[in-house]
Amino acid sequence: MESTNNITEFILLGLSQNKKIKILCFLLFLFCYTAILGGNLFIMISITLSRLNEQPMYFFLNCLALSDLCYTSTVTPKLLTGFLMKRNMISYASCMAQLFTMHFFGGTEILILTVMAYDRYVAICKPLHYTIIMNRGRCHAMVAACCVGAFIHSFLQSFLVTSLPFCGPNEMDHYFCDVYPLLSLACTNTYTVGFLVVANSGMMGLVTFMVLMWSYSFILYTIRAYPAESRGKALSTCSSHVTVVILFFVPVLFIYIRPAASYPEDKVFALFYTIIAPMFNPLIYTLRNMEMKNALRKVWCHNIFFIGIRMIIFTAKSEHETAKACCSLSF
Repeated sequence: MESTNNITEFILLGLSQNKKIKILCFLLFLFCYTAILGGNLFIMISITLSRLNEQPMYFFLNCLALSDLCYTSTVTPKLLTGFLMKRNMISYASCMAQLFTMHFFGGTEILILTVMAYDRYVAICKPLHYTIIMNRGRCHAMVAACCVGAFIHSFLQSFLVTSLPFCGPNEMDHYFCDVYPLLSLACTNTYTVGFLVVANSGMMGLVTFMVLMWSYSFILYTIRAYPAESRGKALSTCSSHVTVVILFFVPVLFIYIRPAASYPEDKVFALFYTIIAPMFNPLIYTLRNMEMKNALRKVWCHNIFFIGIRMIIFTAKSEHETAKACCSLSF
């Protein structure tokens, strides 16, 4: 398909054009973005500095936190600057770059969630073979496969859009560049492209969601015969994962599984998987996980304690050296 573009930039209409609402939204989402950065960095640092990083589940959780950070950072900064500007403009090249990176990191997150479900399946259903199956080399290979799969998905998605001609209008009723809003601006029949988008994004999301739900259902079926203590620990871990999966996948499926069309309410649902889910992930994985909470106490309380001791020692040494110097000067 020949691509002829008379458009060099798009206008993002955002969530609202009302000045008061824009100011309130700016403060709200600035808080959300700060919480996302702080929460995910907190998890990443805590896992890296503790022995939890040696366990596959927390190695994948570390990767999930990193993908959350990258994913929301492709969208949220542009959303925040848009609240402060009269007209939120984005160039054609930046729009295509945002489309690619958003789907790449989003696809990576989806696939990492799938790998985490497989990790829990092996840990609960095949505990004697867990260390052999989920060795460090295989964990790295799984994360690499997630990145490759996400790259293929994102490349195909971006290729479909960049092959379309855009000749006007250039106002996009969204707060970031996504496939369906761009399809509505194309100067050609987009039925075939829309079908391919649904086959790519929609089916990827639907198949992954069904696999995840089947995995956790099988895990719940398996642990019914476990002792109460072991069953409670497994349920706590799996319930955290299921909460994250539902919070992320339900709005994704609502948007991408239907026939290609752009609706005003899509941007509200998009907030759930671009901002809300990445913000709640750290809380879900820490507050409902006793092992994670213990690691956080050890890492941060231990470090703060020793930093305080070192500060006291350093201050005492400085005062001693100063007093010694004063005494030598007096003589």
